[in-house]
Amino acid sequence: MNFALILLIALLLTGFIWLLDHFIFKKQRAADAKEPLLTEYAKSFFPVILIVFFLRSFLVEPFRIPSGSMIPSLMVGDFILVNKYTWGIRLPVANIKIMEVKQPQRGDVMVFRYPENPSQDYIKRLVGLPGDKVEYTADKRLLINDQPVPLELVRDYDYVKNLNTTTAKLYREQLGAHQHAALLIPDDPPVRAEQVHAFPHRANCDYNNRGFVCKVPPGHYFMMGDNRDDSTDSRYWGFVPDENIVGKAFFVWMNFSDFGRIGTSIE
Repeated sequence: MNFALILLIALLLTGFIWLLDHFIFKKQRAADAKEPLLTEYAKSFFPVILIVFFLRSFLVEPFRIPSGSMIPSLMVGDFILVNKYTWGIRLPVANIKIMEVKQPQRGDVMVFRYPENPSQDYIKRLVGLPGDKVEYTADKRLLINDQPVPLELVRDYDYVKNLNTTTAKLYREQLGAHQHAALLIPDDPPVRAEQVHAFPHRANCDYNNRGFVCKVPPGHYFMMGDNRDDSTDSRYWGFVPDENIVGKAFFVWMNFSDFGRIGTSIE
């Protein structure tokens, strides 16, 4: 569901009814005549919809985390806020950038439109910038431009997946200025090559039994989930074009299953 489009239609419709009544029908009514119910509703809802549309389009937008691909940074059921202006001002619905603010950085947690189905919003961590060489090896080491990304083992980490408990290794990873948590399951492969899609710029990547190497094309980004072995990400469906960017996730404002998550900053 394209909620931004629904809001825009509601905004235009209520505004049109209000203006139509103000400039045409109001003049035809008797001075003591009551406004039509439709006009009354339009006048009441228009300013509310306008405020919501402006806030959601240009400042912050709420999202809900539906899967465990970003555990432990983001948990299933987290309601998060996404900054819509930190990387530039974009036109609502069309998502066309009209003003540059600053560029995304490695380690940022990004909400974007899924390249294979732009009606769906995904959230992952930005690993590779345009022009970067991204490599992921058999021992689960991430390299950016041939430089290993610092990785420090913390402890074992158990989480529930499909009603079963899965044991992973919890690490601290340093991506650019961001230090964040990452989960790895040692026995899982770095990528399942048979599940890789035929995505645009697929020729920029080389997959083998030891992992993969990808060269990020201009105007694109390489994304990975923090729960590395339980994330379908750029390894499988390719690069995220700049025009698909929605915003930067920065805050957990609610989780009805775990109130302790409320107020958590997103690293």
